[in-house]
Amino acid sequence: MCDDPLLPDSVARALSDYRSLRDAHDVRWGEPPLGYVVQAWATVFLDNRHNYWKHALRQLTERFPGLPPAELEGHLAEIDPDRVVRDALDGDVPDNLPALRLTPEGCALAAVPRVVLTDGLLRTALLLDSSRDEAVTVVVDGTAYEVPAGGAKVVEVTREVSVAGRAVDLSPLARRAEAATLRVRAGFPCRWSVTGANGQGWYPEGAPPKVDGHRRPYFHGDDLVLAVPAEPITVTVGRGMEYTSAEVALTPEAGAEALVELAPERLYDAAARGWYGGDLHVHLNWMGEEPAAPALAAAAQHGEDLHVLNLVAGNVASGRVYDVEALAHWAGEDLPWSDGRHLARLGVEYRNDVVGHLTAFGLREPPGRYHTGFLDTADWPPNAVACEELRALGAVTSYGHPFHVPFADDDGPDVVLDRGRDCSAREIVADAALGLIDTLDVLNHSSITATAAVYRRLIGAGNRLAVTAGTDAVLSFCRRGTASSPPGWERVYANVAGPLTAESYAEAILLGRTFATTGPWLELTVNGHGPGDTLQLAPGQRMEIVVSSIGPEVETLEIRTAEGVLAQGPPGRLTASLVAGEPTYVVAVASGGPHPRSFHRSGAYAHTSPVYVNVAGSPVAREADVRWCLAWLDRLEVLLRELGTFETAEQLADHLDLYERARAVYRKRLP
Repeated sequence: MCDDPLLPDSVARALSDYRSLRDAHDVRWGEPPLGYVVQAWATVFLDNRHNYWKHALRQLTERFPGLPPAELEGHLAEIDPDRVVRDALDGDVPDNLPALRLTPEGCALAAVPRVVLTDGLLRTALLLDSSRDEAVTVVVDGTAYEVPAGGAKVVEVTREVSVAGRAVDLSPLARRAEAATLRVRAGFPCRWSVTGANGQGWYPEGAPPKVDGHRRPYFHGDDLVLAVPAEPITVTVGRGMEYTSAEVALTPEAGAEALVELAPERLYDAAARGWYGGDLHVHLNWMGEEPAAPALAAAAQHGEDLHVLNLVAGNVASGRVYDVEALAHWAGEDLPWSDGRHLARLGVEYRNDVVGHLTAFGLREPPGRYHTGFLDTADWPPNAVACEELRALGAVTSYGHPFHVPFADDDGPDVVLDRGRDCSAREIVADAALGLIDTLDVLNHSSITATAAVYRRLIGAGNRLAVTAGTDAVLSFCRRGTASSPPGWERVYANVAGPLTAESYAEAILLGRTFATTGPWLELTVNGHGPGDTLQLAPGQRMEIVVSSIGPEVETLEIRTAEGVLAQGPPGRLTASLVAGEPTYVVAVASGGPHPRSFHRSGAYAHTSPVYVNVAGSPVAREADVRWCLAWLDRLEVLLRELGTFETAEQLADHLDLYERARAVYRKRLP
């Protein structure tokens, strides 16, 4: 029996199973090779400079000439991922993937040397990259690998490599350095980054070697000791989006301990204003380099000062549901590291790749189903059934990582719909009309601007949805862009009445008292009322709108209504007046370009939930938005017939009936 309250026996056994899967397979843990499973492995070696999807689709275009792009995406599981990695790198050599170039003239090792403090060889992945016209056999640690002509293969190496019986000199992989000891202390849990002159990260013993979306090494805690080289190093400390960062450079003495006492300063204090920030979509385990125990989530939540953490159990591409054991053990309870300022719960990601992925926060007990449509099973029942079950279990429901392509406010639904089985939140237009979904993760790891544009269409059509945020961070990944960035790099702030509890936070979200952000603080008032409120005005009454922001990454503030942008200006404060005419809503948006405080590839962004403006007793239901939603449902019906898998006609009919019920709601909102 295990006495650790953070590691009950069932969770410990699950972690052991995950390690066995990792050891037997690789970061994919033996999952079926869906497109995003293969991409997850590849992007351990690639970053935002290397366009994985571009090179994957290029390879498929060569194999299936003339096939339309939408159909090519259906073949993503068939690519040669090793070759895609090689082609995407285009000669670059990441620090975790040295390359053995196999040329007609011979072979050469290209590497970013890693500093090591021990006598052992550095264990690393190795890219075998051939430009030869014939296949070549490479022996790595006693195992022979055949690399096809012009091909590539990624292998693991620890001891030795030989080509045609000749040993390859592996000394460029690493260089030795004398060891020193470093102690870092802030007085409270923080996020630390300790790097050498070459950018290499150093970590306390047992800490996973995590790298964030900016390729910065990091770990969490306070008063921590780690081995470092007796060379120039830089120590940086931060603590989530409400803090600045601080930095110091030093050269530790060999064999001695150096103490760094450093703390970040506050930029703003949301909880002091009654606002609590949460990340509603975080995985402990979902493939990856290092299976993650709950203690890692505890350290991350406190180190980021993340008020609310929703750890979700979910599958990847098979029937295995990761962290379902933790959910069964803790469902309906605050996780053991919760306190008055930090709340952690186990939730669910319910997944269907045709109609979208749902997240659930605040469950009282596990649901009966976690996914549909995987391993050629039916895409049935509709997500609406899951929404009803999850709500009956006390959950707040949302669609996560909703849309993935650029999309403008005036684009048609087909722009975001016609994308194959890509996990887009296609069913949300029906679920929103029928009142079956509570929120939308406008802030996500995919396209924020596309999601925001769809969101404004939905609320303009008369649907009540709160803005939320879910990063889809995965604690078991160490080097995978935003997935390996710390939880809470995006947050939904909710204005909570009274103490922070799962119930008070859920209530604030359901009331729409929220804004979501990559970092900036964003406030909106309309005649003194904030997000989630409804103003009852007569025609001709005036509204005074005030928006304010905090954060160095903000470049532009916007005030938007159902008709579009009402006012735009620089950061800090923006005001506008509006005379009530047609029913509308008011939201605020803050944006900016790439910035060290923002982990999203597009830069800084924040978006509020609406203040609703009823005029002469009527709520907003803009005709153009209602008709847009009707057009969405028409197109979705066509796509479902093309993309969906059904065992009976009745299963398809259940989806179509859902859409028809939603159409009836929208038609009633037309003039």
